[in-house]
Amino acid sequence: MRSKIVLIVLMLFKTVVINADEYPAFSTNELNTICCSNPISKNRILDYQQTMQKLAILPKSKQLTQLNLYLNSLLPQYDAVTKHKEDYWATPKEFLTIGYGDCEDYVIIKYYSLLHLGYDKRHLYLTIVKEKFHGGYHMVLSYFKQLGSSPLILDNLSFKILPLKQRSDLQAELFINTAGVYKMERNGSLIKIADKYKEFEDLQKRVLKNL
Repeated sequence: MRSKIVLIVLMLFKTVVINADEYPAFSTNELNTICCSNPISKNRILDYQQTMQKLAILPKSKQLTQLNLYLNSLLPQYDAVTKHKEDYWATPKEFLTIGYGDCEDYVIIKYYSLLHLGYDKRHLYLTIVKEKFHGGYHMVLSYFKQLGSSPLILDNLSFKILPLKQRSDLQAELFINTAGVYKMERNGSLIKIADKYKEFEDLQKRVLKNL
């Protein structure tokens, strides 16, 4: 019986569960392993951690701008190239380690970075938009400074943060966060249409395990 208890305890220690506002967290062993295979990746991760420390003391308005500028400087790459599959939602740890990402990867790392800086998850939404001029679909991060107002849009294709109502090139399709999936009415209010979004649910599970 005692041996079974010890085994269970050891299994629990193997799975590291953290809060979203503590993520992404890299252990010394992880950084050393990453450094052995790619020293540039380790430098990128350390630079991100130092940048987050600098951002933490700035006012929220500057945090948004500086974070958007900083993360947009990471190079874009389609999932079919980096993951050999379409529409893979990389965790921030995967994104920082690889150094490349698709639009949803930028949104995800911005989302968790803002949580880490103390932003309220109820005001942040992963947002699927349609590009009116090109006809394709894209993902951006929406930040509702005040619920009910036009959200500010953090976009990896733009270094300027503008309210959604000023982004005439975008048509918002879905707003996704921990509370569910929403559509936006013409008056700007959000209407819940589903409790979960599968890709986001899967992402959250990996994040809680600090992957």
